[in-house]
Amino acid sequence: MAKKKTTKKKSEGLGDTIAKVTKKTGIDKLVKFVAGEDCGCDKRKEKLNKLFSYAPSIKCLEEDEYKTLKEFFSISRETIKPNEQSDLRKIYNRIFNKNSQPTGCSSCVRDLVDRLKTVYNEYEKN
Repeated sequence: MAKKKTTKKKSEGLGDTIAKVTKKTGIDKLVKFVAGEDCGCDKRKEKLNKLFSYAPSIKCLEEDEYKTLKEFFSISRETIKPNEQSDLRKIYNRIFNKNSQPTGCSSCVRDLVDRLKTVYNEYEKN
């Protein structure tokens, strides 16, 4: 008799990993026995997957963000105005799922601009 081949689903985040461990150890059955079928495990798993996702968290540029970057990178500049830094930071935080705060650190701003330039250049290729 041949063994049934199973394919393991890759964990999307921490919630899936915890679910696999609790299933393997039998904890999931114990919890369902004590708390009932609707123990809240699925909601917790989903929330943990969102909070601690294993997937790359880079999002696509929206049209207005692309236009803002196109305008910004079309001009060679030595300094960045506060309102420009604010616009770039909003785009950066959204597409990289970060919470970067305004800073006077020139190397931090340069890194942010460089990462956005990389994303912008990928859009220009396509």
